[in-house]
Order: sequence, then C-alpha cells, then structure tokens
Amino acid sequence: MTTTSTAPARLTPKKLYRIVAIAEAITWTLLITGLILRATIGLDIAVTIGGSIHGFVFLAYGATAVLTAINQRWSVGLGLLAVVTAIVPYATIPFDMWAHRTGKLEGDWRREATDDPRDQRWFDRLVRWMLNHPYLLASLILLAVVVLFTVLLILGPPVPKA
Repeated sequence: MTTTSTAPARLTPKKLYRIVAIAEAITWTLLITGLILRATIGLDIAVTIGGSIHGFVFLAYGATAVLTAINQRWSVGLGLLAVVTAIVPYATIPFDMWAHRTGKLEGDWRREATDDPRDQRWFDRLVRWMLNHPYLLASLILLAVVVLFTVLLILGPPVPKA
C-alpha cells in the first residue's frame, strides 16, 4: 500500500523566482500582442490591458528579484542585473536558467541565524523576522507593488518631447 503526502509543496526562493520570472515573460507576450493589435487594427484597448497586466507583473518581478537577491546573498550587481532583465523582453527566462544552473537559487529561506557574521547585522535580523512572518511580508510587498503601480498609472505614460 502506497501513501501519498497531502502536504502542499513549499514555496522555496527558487520556485517563487521561477514562477514570477515566467509570468513576467508571459506578460511581455500580452504587451507585444497588444502593440501589434493597435498597429494593425487600431485596437488601443489591447495595449491598455496587456500593458497594465505587464506593468503590474513587471513590478512584482522586481520585488521578487530583490527579495531573492537579499535572501540568496547575491551581490548588489547581480541583484540589479536580475531586476534589469525585466526591461528586455523575455530576458528573465535565460537569467533564471543561468541562476538555476549555477546554483544561485539553491537553498531555503533564511529564517534562522547562523554562524555567519552577516546574520548579526540589523538588516539580516529584519529579513529573518519578515521571512518568519510570510503573510505579513507578502502583504507588504503586494501593498508596495499596488501603491507604485497606482502612482505610475496616475503619472501616465512617458510623453516624448517634441
């Protein structure tokens, strides 16, 4: 007799990063499709819908990349590169594949202090505290993304200077 576990799969940094990196690439397709529809048949709403979805997921990817970079103790440069990949269509996918292949995404969330001297710094203690309160952390990240998204919607698209 075989028993199967009904425990949900844990959301590791690797899984979270991969899900959001793929979602960001998919939303590029929505935006590009909207741009094509607007150019070919004048369907402006397609850009509004695709662009809005992409914009929200773009910001969520940025937040996820920063959280992952902090948790995995990536260098500032590598963390910035992860964020910048969202600017180039579909670039989050090869970055994710590279990070996976090189072990940059290995490991669990850093919820416990270790002998590493960096774990004694106030920032690392704060990160551990937030990781030990995942619903609060997710709510704060979601709130930050929603606020930034709303501000950017109010400001509107960049207007080229004539």
